[in-house]
Amino acid sequence: MRRMHVLFLCAAPCGIALMPHEVSAKSLKVVEERLIGSCIRKAALGQPWLEKTLWGLRDQEAGWLGAEIRNSNGSHDLGPMQINSWWVPRIAIRVHRSEAQVRNWLRFDACFNAEAARWVFLSGLRSTGDYWTAVGLYHSPTQWRQRRYRNAVAQHLRGRFGANVFQ
Repeated sequence: MRRMHVLFLCAAPCGIALMPHEVSAKSLKVVEERLIGSCIRKAALGQPWLEKTLWGLRDQEAGWLGAEIRNSNGSHDLGPMQINSWWVPRIAIRVHRSEAQVRNWLRFDACFNAEAARWVFLSGLRSTGDYWTAVGLYHSPTQWRQRRYRNAVAQHLRGRFGANVFQ
């Protein structure tokens, strides 16, 4: 197994110290997934249906911190929840920050990324009034892509939460 050297901040009774540790790539992945999970819970604002939805989107997207995946249309999918770069200017206006800063946050800040995912999904829900249409819109404005995406997210939801996921 490949090992990496990383620095962890370790809180000790006498203060904070930087200590090098050898960790495996698998260990780093576990830590990253826990961080993303914590951010999803925070982004859901205590609403179980929204947390489940964000998990379904997360499981389908399967991005990671730092991700920037180029799409065939020239856009990029950013970070753990794979927020499409089409959203960057819209988010930048809402948070009063530069597009470059928002793009960086979407890639490297798990909680900003999860909150953006919530906003993108809820924007679709507000505009359509339909849960599954909003799930599809998270991925694409094209209906056949939406349909395929909705089915995939539904499968992830059933896999993670069981057949009666919303009951």
